[in-house]
Formats: sequence, structure tokens, C-alpha cells
Amino acid sequence: MRVAIVGATGAVGKELIKVLEEREFPLDELRLYASARSAGTTMTFRNQELTVELTPEGPIPADIVSASAGGGVSKKWARTWAGEGAVVVDNSSAWRYDPEVPLIIPEINPRAAKNHKGIIANPNCTTAILAVALWPLHRAFGAKNVVVSTYQATSGAGAEGMQELLDETRSFLDGKPVGHKVFQHPIPFNVIPHIDSFQDNDYTREEMKVVWETRKIFGESGMKISCTAVRIPTLRAHSEAATVIFERPVSPAAAREVLASAPGVEVVDEPARARYPMPLTATGKWNVEVGRIRQNLAFDNALDFFVSGDQLLKGAALNTVQIAELLV
Repeated sequence: MRVAIVGATGAVGKELIKVLEEREFPLDELRLYASARSAGTTMTFRNQELTVELTPEGPIPADIVSASAGGGVSKKWARTWAGEGAVVVDNSSAWRYDPEVPLIIPEINPRAAKNHKGIIANPNCTTAILAVALWPLHRAFGAKNVVVSTYQATSGAGAEGMQELLDETRSFLDGKPVGHKVFQHPIPFNVIPHIDSFQDNDYTREEMKVVWETRKIFGESGMKISCTAVRIPTLRAHSEAATVIFERPVSPAAAREVLASAPGVEVVDEPARARYPMPLTATGKWNVEVGRIRQNLAFDNALDFFVSGDQLLKGAALNTVQIAELLV
């Protein structure tokens, strides 16, 4: 079993290496690729130093290629890699909406992975974190309308986004001018309701990703979903507040019971003890935290709940490795 990571030195690539090791993924050879800027550096895997190679403009000798170098690279080369016999698990948005490319969250639609034609898409991190919690509730009660507001960490913009938060926060505390390059505005002590580009309907592409991808993964083309995506000054865990109207009667107790046995979910819902999902506690966890489960006061058969999940894990690297495990 030969595995390759394209974009190995980025934030997601580094997490991929950790997750492969922690989950004892059955591979015989791991090859790491990156741009010219990082080629030649070394990274550690299973106590061995591996040299990062320059991403080739052509075939990659691997059985599974995890692509985390951006949509442009994946769009240009994924078919070439797949044409040489590899299965490409792509972390970008390049292939998510292609009707012939399965979009997979293993806790939800693992069987769809069998229909791949050489490429499998990994969903957007925001979608994945919400969907893991929403899916078991949808199966039990029939989600009809979904309204979600997100609180997204700077890791969603990669290692550069996290570094900008640290650097500019330090500047603010030192009384120096606060700048911004990665984000549209300074991120320290701020929230920015703008992630990705604005579309013709005045939603951002990040917001529409949640709509498009949830429908595709669930196989529910008519599900009504609306999203507001907001960047906040945290490092790596996304949080989301969801209001869901269901087709069938639902109660917080029934929802907790369903979620308690759902794969990939940890119920953290003890408000009296100040226990609820938070980026601080969700960071580093494979499971998504779900809590603040309560009856919605405005609509019948509706619940409100709050989700936190590690954007670099379930939102990216962990889901990728779980897909690779399906292939094995």
C-alpha cells in the first residue's frame, strides 16, 4: 500500500501525517510532495525522516493520493494521478460538485465511495462538522429546514491564517498597527461575516458550500438550508449554531438519545455544569462535540443545538484518512 500526500507541508498535510500514524493506517510507503518552496525539507513519520519531494507535473507512484494543495492543483492533475491507477482523495473544492465524483463522509454515506472513478471528494470542513451531527437527527426525525450560523477558526484559511491571527494579535497587544493579508479585515478581537467570494444571491461561496454539499451527501436535493459563515479569532476548531425544523415530533431528550449512539459524535450537554461544545475542548478531538440541545421557541417540531469540531481533523485530515480506510 503506497500513499502519497500532495501539499504535505501545509496545515492539513501535517495533520494527515499525524492521523495516519495515530490510526496505524496499513501503508508500506509514504511519499510527501509540496511546492518548490518546501521541497527538500524533512518530516517525521513513524520515527523516520522523510524528504519532501517537489510535486511532479505528471503521474505519482501511489495507490492512494491525498491532495491538499488547493483546487487549482487538483483540477489540473487529479485525473492524471487517477489514470495511473491511484485513487485520489481530494481535499479541495475542485471535484465536490461533479456528479460523477462521490462526496464522502464515512459516518454518513460510505457505500457511495464504491462508485468512484478514480477520484473521491472530501467535503468542506464546515459542512463535515455540521453534517456528522445533523445526519443522525435527520434519519430519526426528518430534517426539513436548516438554518446555521458558523463561527469559523482561522485554520480554515490554512497555516497562513493561523499565523496572521498570532502575529496581528501580538501587534495589537504591543500597541502596534494591526494589518491583514489573509483576511479581508484585521482578525484580532474581530468577527468577519465574509468567507470566500460573494455569489449572485448575496451569499458567500462558503455559505453555499454548506447548502450544496449537505444536499449531495444526504441525497436530499430538496432540503432547505440557509447559512451565514463568520470568521472568528480562534485557531483551529469551527463551531456552528443550528436551528432545524423536523417533519416528525422531536424533543431534546429524544435528540440526545439519538446523538449519544451516533458515530463521530460526542454529546457535551450539561449547561448547569457549564459543559457545552467549545473550540477549546473540541480541538484535537476526532469526534464532533454537540450540545445546547433545546426546543426552539419560534417553530413547531424544531430544535436548536451547537456544534464544535476540529477543522483540521474531522473537517479535513481525519475524514480523508477515514475515506482511505474505506478503500483499504
